[in-house]
Amino acid sequence: MVKGVHNYCTYKVWKMLQSQLKHIMSKDEHSKFISENKNAVVVCGRNGPMCLPVYGVMKALEPKFENIAFSDFEFDNPDAAVIRNLPEAQNFRGLPFTIYYQDGKVVKATSSIQSAKDVKSILKEVYA
Repeated sequence: MVKGVHNYCTYKVWKMLQSQLKHIMSKDEHSKFISENKNAVVVCGRNGPMCLPVYGVMKALEPKFENIAFSDFEFDNPDAAVIRNLPEAQNFRGLPFTIYYQDGKVVKATSSIQSAKDVKSILKEVYA
């Protein structure tokens, strides 16, 4: 390697998702997030047409559900394996994966695009 030149093949810089949600960047942050928040939702996806609307729905519902913490996690981040490898997500085929936690445990998991009505219904069902 040439002195002063970094081997960029050994580094991967994760792009921040285009959402206004709290961003989870590591499995440690994920663990801390779900342990510190009794009710938590993590949307694991990409900056794509199926995911961006779901991030927007979550952000819009955030003020109406103050007892729930919302965040996102970049799907291709290796640490997002904590989401991708969940038993509840084994048959998922579409992004994003949306995981609903209560007391650090998965209580509901969905995949693919969801409308505000769908998400609101799930939030009321899970966190009533």
